[in-house]
Amino acid sequence: MIKLYGLRMSNYYSLAKALLIEKGLGIEEVKRPPSQEEDFLMRSPMGKMPAIEVNGVYLSESIAIASYLERLQPQPALLPGDAMQAAKVMELVCHLKLDIELVARRLLPEVLFKQPVSEETKVAVKADLAKGMMAVDRLFVGAPYAAGEQLTLADFYTFYCFGLATGMVKAIYGEDLLDGYPNIQNVLALMAEHPSVQRVETEKSAQ
Repeated sequence: MIKLYGLRMSNYYSLAKALLIEKGLGIEEVKRPPSQEEDFLMRSPMGKMPAIEVNGVYLSESIAIASYLERLQPQPALLPGDAMQAAKVMELVCHLKLDIELVARRLLPEVLFKQPVSEETKVAVKADLAKGMMAVDRLFVGAPYAAGEQLTLADFYTFYCFGLATGMVKAIYGEDLLDGYPNIQNVLALMAEHPSVQRVETEKSAQ
């Protein structure tokens, strides 16, 4: 049984939970908000969520968690067997996380907490997202999945990174971040019907 610390409202908590379900691993959810308290910093050094606990050992950061789960439970495989193809999946994951989700997250204080974000920040975020979208689009395959024919970690990151980013962009700019990106739209629709994602989203709505 793997303990999962965090809150269901978090996109990265939801991503980690979906991966645990996908791998068929037992989960004990522990409701715990981000914190700078010492007992939580032992679980997550930056006090962020999610974190997992396995046999008394803690692990944070979604990419580290995803990498661990892939080695712990190789089937179903969420990375290709070929070394370069696996690296290309992780390249796409990095761009989704760093150039889409993390950029859009700079708008979160205004959207969620009604703390105004400066116009300078809004202009910068919009420009950075435009570059990020072009980078992701260059790597995105969408045939039918993000990295090609196989379901991979990139599909889960696509769903949960754009889940946050599209909401931020719509709220601040009144625009559709995915306009003109049909391959990404198709993967999001595909993942919305995927069983592990559906379970996560259903349980999130029911809390």
